[in-house]
Amino acid sequence: MRSIGEMARDSGLGVSALRFYDRAGVLVPARVDPASGYRWYAPEQLDEARVLARLRRAGMPLADIRLVLAGWSGADPDLVRRLLQAHLRRLELGLAEARSEFSTLRALLDHRENPMTASPRTDTFRLSLGSPELAGAIDAVRFAVGKDPELPMLGGVLFDVDGDTLHVVATDRYRMAVARVTSAAAPAPSSPASASAGHGGPREQVVVPAPLVDAMRALLGGDEAAGFAVEADRVTLEAGERQASGQRLAHDFPDYRRLVQLPAGRRVVVDVSALREALETGPVRTAEAGEPGPSARDVSVLAATDDGTVTVVGDGDADGNSVGVDRGFLLDALAAADRDRLVLEFGAAPTAPLAVRRTDDEGTFSLLMPVRLDH
Repeated sequence: MRSIGEMARDSGLGVSALRFYDRAGVLVPARVDPASGYRWYAPEQLDEARVLARLRRAGMPLADIRLVLAGWSGADPDLVRRLLQAHLRRLELGLAEARSEFSTLRALLDHRENPMTASPRTDTFRLSLGSPELAGAIDAVRFAVGKDPELPMLGGVLFDVDGDTLHVVATDRYRMAVARVTSAAAPAPSSPASASAGHGGPREQVVVPAPLVDAMRALLGGDEAAGFAVEADRVTLEAGERQASGQRLAHDFPDYRRLVQLPAGRRVVVDVSALREALETGPVRTAEAGEPGPSARDVSVLAATDDGTVTVVGDGDADGNSVGVDRGFLLDALAAADRDRLVLEFGAAPTAPLAVRRTDDEGTFSLLMPVRLDH
C-alpha cells in the first residue's frame, strides 16, 4: 500500500489533486483510515493514477476520464481507444480554429501597425520627483516585472506620466502592481527638494528595462529631488550628482488601465504579520499541471469570514467563495506594500483577481490572478 504522499510522488499528481479525485469518485483510495482519514492506495492504483495524470495534462474532460479509467483494465479496450481518438479530434479541431483566428488577428495587427508610416520616437519630456516617493513607487512594483523572453514588453517598468501624476506599473501576466506618485503625495512645501512637479505636457509613456530600473533605484537613497527625463529612445534619471541612463524598451506596454477596472469587491483589513505567518505555516496545495501560471507553485486558499477576517483554509474547508493564489506571489505583494495593515479585496467571483491595497493610498496596489481550485 502507498500513502497519499508516496502516491503523489510516484504518479505525478499532487496531494491536493488526489484528494479531489477521491471526492469526485474518479480515483478512490483502496483504504481510508477511519480514525485519521488518511488515504492508502493499492499497488495497482499507481498505473491508474499515472494514466489519470497524462489525461489531465492532455486536457481531457473529467467525464471522459471516468470512462477511460473504468475501461482501462477491461478485456476490451475499444471504448478507451475511441475516447482517446475523440478527444484528439477535438484538440485538432480546436487548434485549427485557433490558427485561423490568430491568422486573422495578425492581419489586423499588421494593418494597424502600417510600417510604411512608422517613424522613430521623438518624444522628449522631463519630470521632477521626490527621491523617497519615486523609490517607494519602484519598490512597490518591481517584484511584478515579467521574465518571459517571449514577452519582452513585460520585462520592464512602465512610467506613465499624465500632468502632475506618475504611475509606475509592472506585470508578468499573473500579477500586476501599480504605484502612484503625485504632487499631492509630496511632503509639505517646507521641504521643496522632495516636491513633485509635472512636466506640463500631454500624457507620455515609456517602458524602462528592469536592469535600468534597478540602477535608477540604487541612486534614490536621499531626500534630494530626482530628475526623470526621456529624449527620443534614451531614459535618464539624475539624483544629486549621480546619473543612470540607458535605452528604453522598443515595445508598447499593454493598457493597464483596462486591466485594473474591476467591479467593487468585498474588502477586509488584515494584519500583515498575522497573515504572513498564516501563509507560511498554514495548509498549502500544489498547482496542477496545465493551470495558468508558472509551474511547481505552492497555492494558498483564502477565505473571508463573516466576522471580517481572512483565513488560510485547507482543501476540505474551501467553498465556492474561497480564492486560491500563488503563495509566493502574495508574500511578495505583502512585502512590497510595506505596511503593517493592508486591505485585501476579494472579487465578486473566485475567478476575479485578488487586490492587495494600502489603507492610506488607493493609487498603489497589486492584483494577483487566482488559481483554479476545481481540480
